[in-house]
Amino acid sequence: MEQKKKPNLKERIINDPTRVLTLANFISMLRALSAIPIIYTMARPGWEWLTAVLILLAVLSDSLDGYFARRAHEVTHFGKWLDPIADFVVIISIVLYLVLSEIFPVWFFAFYLSRHVIIASLSLYCMNYNYMILQANWWGKWGTGITTLGYFYIFLIFTHCPGLN
Repeated sequence: MEQKKKPNLKERIINDPTRVLTLANFISMLRALSAIPIIYTMARPGWEWLTAVLILLAVLSDSLDGYFARRAHEVTHFGKWLDPIADFVVIISIVLYLVLSEIFPVWFFAFYLSRHVIIASLSLYCMNYNYMILQANWWGKWGTGITTLGYFYIFLIFTHCPGLN
């Protein structure tokens, strides 16, 4: 009878889905924190180019974290939650700034926030009753990327073309 080889400690740790400290999770955390410099540069006239670079890096990091997690076999339960939360933090922070700056209407912020509350509530319900651990998918990734780039485009239009405001 053939005996299965037991994974060594390193293999068990790397393949453990309950891990928290992984490169992918670190990238997601940096994306969430990127809201601070993005908003800072948005508030500074003449810094639009840096805002553009930071937003593009945030959008790219949304794809990179998943790529690194899959490539290194480090897909974790924490990462499945952290990824959409990082997206939410960045987008809702930028939209709130745009609303407080009177560039976006308040109803838009309320709509976007309520959409995320509904999605999060359904996710928590599914998790609470052990239906599944919900995770990001490509539809959500594309939606987040397009939404973020759309905000950026609108921000540039409204700040550089005041007649359209």
